[in-house]
Amino acid sequence: MLDPQARGLLDLIATRGVPPTHLLSPDEARRIYRERRFFTQPDPPALAEVRDLSAATPTGPVPLRLYRPAGLPARAPVLVYFHGGGWTIGDLDTHDVLCRELAVGGRCAVVAVDYRRAPEHRFPAAVDDAIAATRWLQAGADTLGLDAGRLALGGDSAGGNLAAVVAIALRGGATPAPRLQLLVYPATDQRAIAPSHTSNGTGYLLTRETVAYFRGHYLDERDWPDWRASPLLQLDLSRLPPALVLTAGFDPLRDEGRQYADALSAAGTPTQYICFERQIHGFLTMGRVIDEARTAVDLCAAALRRHLG
Repeated sequence: MLDPQARGLLDLIATRGVPPTHLLSPDEARRIYRERRFFTQPDPPALAEVRDLSAATPTGPVPLRLYRPAGLPARAPVLVYFHGGGWTIGDLDTHDVLCRELAVGGRCAVVAVDYRRAPEHRFPAAVDDAIAATRWLQAGADTLGLDAGRLALGGDSAGGNLAAVVAIALRGGATPAPRLQLLVYPATDQRAIAPSHTSNGTGYLLTRETVAYFRGHYLDERDWPDWRASPLLQLDLSRLPPALVLTAGFDPLRDEGRQYADALSAAGTPTQYICFERQIHGFLTMGRVIDEARTAVDLCAAALRRHLG
């Protein structure tokens, strides 16, 4: 059974005639996604510090936003967070409330990464920005009052894809390994062949058409097997940070999230998998209208405290 609150939201979207994302231009889709947050997201928690930064990278500056709750040590643990939105929509503002919630609940700083988006910047631009921004943050952590030895990677949907890819890219580097991968309904296989793409492909906000729309803006078909686009297809998933993988039962991405969790476990990477069986894709940021979103945020925060504390 679909969660009644999720059902109510879907019915309201239908009643108001909100057009599906795949029928919109990227600019229109971005605008509607930004505006929707005021209806579905909780009030933003107050923090001791919120400030915008810029990471100097080989491909140019990458905007960041640093969140620091009160009571953290001088060298604070930190979550590097990559927002969702199909590599096409979403930005620092659409995930501002969630980053604040994770900072407060996780008792850590959060640095959100505003990577370049498609179709203006196609694959691997987002990957390059995500990796470069994380390395910049690791190198300059001390000057920002952050502890590079207590760092987690996280993201939702497209951001979960990027977090998984960054974890692989950083494996075996000179800097301390990240302590946690926080992967919320991550996209892990661009072939979109898992059964949930069919069983949940229509009627639950994220549809097969919308998945194809985002993928088409971001990737060429020849890029689908590249592990930087499809981390599930990386042949070696060993020696990676412990992972918490959350999925939603009525999400087209559900099964590939489960498959990635299983693949991590099979490779010896400590992994926990939790599916919110009655939920839809994107629910984590909808705490104003879906109570289970707050439960999911609490689970993510608990994992951050456990691994970064």
